[in-house]
Amino acid sequence: MSELDGNDKEADLPQETPSESGAPERPLNAETDVQAEDHVTGATTDVPCLTPSKAGEEETPKKLCGYLYKLGMKGPLKAWKYRFFCYNDKKCHLLYYRMATDVCPLGSIDLHTATFHFSMEAEEGIFEIKTPAKPYILKAINKHAKMYWLQQLQRKRWEYCNNTSKMTMSPDVLDSDDNLHSAVDGDFLPPVKTPTEVVGLTVVSMPVPQESTSLQNISLKHPWKEIQNTVRNICGSKPSQTSRSVFHFEESEQAAEVEVTAKQFEKMSPSLNFARKARRQNGCLPSNHDNISHEKMNNSQLQIQAVNEELKSQKDLVKLLHRALESAQEEKRACSDYLSAPEEKDRLELIRHKVRQIEDLRQRVETLEQKKLDLEQCVSFKDIHIEELKEHVQLLMEKNSAKQQVIMKQNEQLLSQIDSDHKSRTDIETLQGQFRKIDSLMDDINAYKTQNQFLNSEIHQVTQLWRNTAEKETAQLMKCSYLEARNCQIESKYLILLRKLQEVLPHLDAEYCAVIKRLIEDALESDIKVPLQPSTVHFNPVSEYDDYGFMIIPEYEVEHLKLLAKIQALEIRSNKLLTHEVVDKPLQMKWNNIEELSHSTELKTLVRCGIPTEHRKRVWKWLTSQRIRICANHYKDLLRKCESAQHPASQQIELDLHRTLTNNKHFNSPTSELIQKLRRVLLAYSWQNPTIGYCQGLNRLAAMALLVLEDEESAFYCLVDIVENIMPADYYSNNLSGSQVDQKVFKDFLSEKLPRLTAHFEQYRVDLSLVTFNWFLVIFVDSLVSDILLRVWDAFLYEGTKVIFRYALAIFKYNEEEILKLTDEMEIYQYLSFFTKTICDGRKLMNIAFYEMNPFPLKLVRNRRAAHMEKFKAQLVELENIKLEYVKSKRELRSTDNDMGVSEDEEDT
Repeated sequence: MSELDGNDKEADLPQETPSESGAPERPLNAETDVQAEDHVTGATTDVPCLTPSKAGEEETPKKLCGYLYKLGMKGPLKAWKYRFFCYNDKKCHLLYYRMATDVCPLGSIDLHTATFHFSMEAEEGIFEIKTPAKPYILKAINKHAKMYWLQQLQRKRWEYCNNTSKMTMSPDVLDSDDNLHSAVDGDFLPPVKTPTEVVGLTVVSMPVPQESTSLQNISLKHPWKEIQNTVRNICGSKPSQTSRSVFHFEESEQAAEVEVTAKQFEKMSPSLNFARKARRQNGCLPSNHDNISHEKMNNSQLQIQAVNEELKSQKDLVKLLHRALESAQEEKRACSDYLSAPEEKDRLELIRHKVRQIEDLRQRVETLEQKKLDLEQCVSFKDIHIEELKEHVQLLMEKNSAKQQVIMKQNEQLLSQIDSDHKSRTDIETLQGQFRKIDSLMDDINAYKTQNQFLNSEIHQVTQLWRNTAEKETAQLMKCSYLEARNCQIESKYLILLRKLQEVLPHLDAEYCAVIKRLIEDALESDIKVPLQPSTVHFNPVSEYDDYGFMIIPEYEVEHLKLLAKIQALEIRSNKLLTHEVVDKPLQMKWNNIEELSHSTELKTLVRCGIPTEHRKRVWKWLTSQRIRICANHYKDLLRKCESAQHPASQQIELDLHRTLTNNKHFNSPTSELIQKLRRVLLAYSWQNPTIGYCQGLNRLAAMALLVLEDEESAFYCLVDIVENIMPADYYSNNLSGSQVDQKVFKDFLSEKLPRLTAHFEQYRVDLSLVTFNWFLVIFVDSLVSDILLRVWDAFLYEGTKVIFRYALAIFKYNEEEILKLTDEMEIYQYLSFFTKTICDGRKLMNIAFYEMNPFPLKLVRNRRAAHMEKFKAQLVELENIKLEYVKSKRELRSTDNDMGVSEDEEDT
């Protein structure tokens, strides 16, 4: 008989050794609401609370526990072992013991990251739990118990993961998670009914199964735990029975006496307190019933029922005696009142009062008798109705029997017909065998349907759990990105402050100068180390080189430029982190949805925002093919021509090869593969366009094409497209007339768009062409950081040369306030020599170029070019005339000297 325990005051558990599964040890709980498990079927049921409880109290939540076979060890000792499994709600672990009475678990299975599977080809009742650490193969006694365990484990895993995600996820994610939870509640597999016919208190109350006590079921991996569990089971003793008075029938008194008995038992068996406390710490069973010892659960249920019935009968007897005593006392009081009355009138009044009471009681008796008659009549009607229902059921059974007979006759007729058709008993047996085979196949189909439903539910649930985890991971990554960006911004501000202090070093004391120099050295020596991001983050961490091999932090000799380079790297990193999820990721998705490229407003907007790295090669090739006709063997013919003859420009090409993109790792080594490709591309173009041959700047254009397109033939045609189609004529001619004209056009636009800046330059006599000429000639190569440079090239290849004007104006607009603060010609030139490297926010620069500089029609650019070209040609003609006049005057002077007899030697002296 199970009884209540007292309060636990025993010492903590000793240190446990690692379990078979590698998980930390968790001892089993012994509490009031024990889960009974049938050792035959392996199914679980809820054992009701054995403590006195009032009607209407909430039931204890169901627990999952029971006996299963576990395939243990590998090699020759591989065998099925009988284990008692119990689910731990707090940690989502499935603990297993040798027996239900053990305290120390032999191991645990982490269900949080586990998946469940079973195969129809396997033995009946076998299923598998796969964890990242190892798989566990378990076996129930039949398919029903197997499906019950699988469905319960699946539900427990979902409840744990769902509750964990609600504690950490944002409200928006929680809303979606609730929807997912409601979707998962409608499982594909119908709920399996608990096999209650063989479960209950039997697992706890019955003796330990023989399979659990057999030698082959002992865990060889944990002999010390086996000894501990055995000793603790032996030390446990049964509670003593105490006599109870039948007059103590109130529930509060009964509970108090049970508590006293439990305390006496606690003093008699302290070892059970130790086991009880150990099992309660494990959290396997309900934690709100700490006063029940697991050892007391081994008493017989029959004894509990017998004692309860005896107690109930004694309670009823006591109640009857109390009622008889009360009626006797009432009669005694009435007689005493009658005898103590002073006058006859008072006695008559008492008699009348009793007569009235008797009349009232008689009326109540009549009323009750009437009710009794009504109830008897109602019962008779019910009996009649029941008889009618029985007759109806009998008719239905007879009807069903008749139908069965008809079916049997039809089957006999069918078999006889088959017998007459085939005229062979062998054919009938074959047909019956086919019928049996069909029945077997139908059973297999049903079994496979069940397997398919379970696997569908498992896939569905695991997918939902993965989505929840992915959303949590994305939220954490966004938070990390934001914090990392903030860190970059703070460090950037710190470096900017050091740079400002560096500029005023000559005006500070020697002590402060030394401190500031030391801080600057420490800042320059420290590397920007960023941990690698998961695959979900598509941008690269700050490293020495970017995707195309450009140096993130250029190596400058001047210290203030070194600080500037590091500030630039930090700001680029910060901008990427902050814009990745909000800007870059949606743009990436739009690019991924574009299957066929065609000119449109949407594509133009996407190109202006920048082409993703994985799509840039494809888009550049498409843009080149739209403007130029690519011949199959033309490039190879040009290469053969280069091998057979040497072009006059080859020497200049060799000189410029090693001065190309010095901040890119692919062009650092003379033996680099891209250096060899660049040489072939430039030589091929020198034969392709003999008018130009080679011009300084073409090496940078070809190098950019090689970095993106990789294939040298594609890079060659990209160079041809830029020089002969996109850029104006004579841009790379001997006199660079097209480039010089664009400088004049740019000055016109600068005076219109940025008049304050133009006036500032004129005030200090600054010639912008000294800075901007190279921008236009090589399309900002070596001037802008690589990320912004590639965006400029994307828009340039799509829209043409007006993009160069837009970005040139945007660069000055971006730094306008800083330039206006400079009041010295040398300071302005010095600032203009490196100020493009200070631009790190590509989004801001793009918005200035394409929105703040509007309107900017291409027709206006062409008209300005035409007007300045005419002036430039007129100036060239005038210069040519001046040159001719000078040569003519020089010849006339020589002829005059010769007529006067002056020799050439005398003339030289």
